[in-house]
Amino acid sequence: MSGEHAAFDETIHAPVRLRISGMLRGAEKVDFAVLRDTLGVSDASLSKHLKTLANAGYITTTKARSASRSDARRLTWVSQTAAGRAAFDAHVAELRRITGDAGDRTGE
Repeated sequence: MSGEHAAFDETIHAPVRLRISGMLRGAEKVDFAVLRDTLGVSDASLSKHLKTLANAGYITTTKARSASRSDARRLTWVSQTAAGRAAFDAHVAELRRITGDAGDRTGE
């Protein structure tokens, strides 16, 4: 952990939000439908969790026209903010600390 303060984050820790944060951690942006389908949740449930993360400043959403669709529907893209990445990384570090896993164990 490079200078971040490990901290248990109740906002991120909820199972669906933890999975969302993990999925977004390595991506520039992820389509709402991909998140929904991968997590196996409803649109309403995903929207609720995204709103919680957005209110915490951990994600942003943008809408864009789909080049592959002929209708006017727009895609919703979800991106993790720098604050969201830092909070997720700190939360994971705290989980490792709590479980005694420094993340560098080999052969155990």
